[in-house]
Amino acid sequence: MVKRLLDRVLVVDVEATCWDGPVPDGQANDIIEIGLTELDVATGERIAKHGVLVRPERSTVSAFCTGLTTLTQQDVEGGMPFSDACALLRGEFGSHQRVWASWGDYDRQQFDRQCRDLGVAYPFGTRHLNVKTLFSLAHALPRELGMAAALEHAGLPLEGTHHRGADDAWNIAALLAGVLGRGR
Repeated sequence: MVKRLLDRVLVVDVEATCWDGPVPDGQANDIIEIGLTELDVATGERIAKHGVLVRPERSTVSAFCTGLTTLTQQDVEGGMPFSDACALLRGEFGSHQRVWASWGDYDRQQFDRQCRDLGVAYPFGTRHLNVKTLFSLAHALPRELGMAAALEHAGLPLEGTHHRGADDAWNIAALLAGVLGRGR
């Protein structure tokens, strides 16, 4: 039986290969960065910020993707295989035992799809929080906002580089702390 830990939430944001238009023939979206921030549930403190570069197996980094994320093909060539990154999440962060969160459902779906396609064990448990929806509900918004707009709405600064996994996870954790009543 898996022990369920509720003292921290793992806030995750992924960057994946992308193109200005349809996915090119013979390629598929691959996670190239996993950003992770540990959020202390009791205090709302962001404990640590991590960024894991992942070497794409089914695609290459396009110029469009580099413009969006700042990551180049050379950067991600030095990353770890996706299977090793998933093992790291489970081993170092106990991702299978903790609640995890992301901005929207894209990150959860990308992990699910890529794990299934590559035959890699899914690194998380079943408890996922969609912070984008929670934020919108908590603020009684008529529609969901993007992360940068939500930060502005909450009066929080965008820290770091937008569309870098580690920085986006850090910012999403600040928004989640507010939703949990632990933010400023």
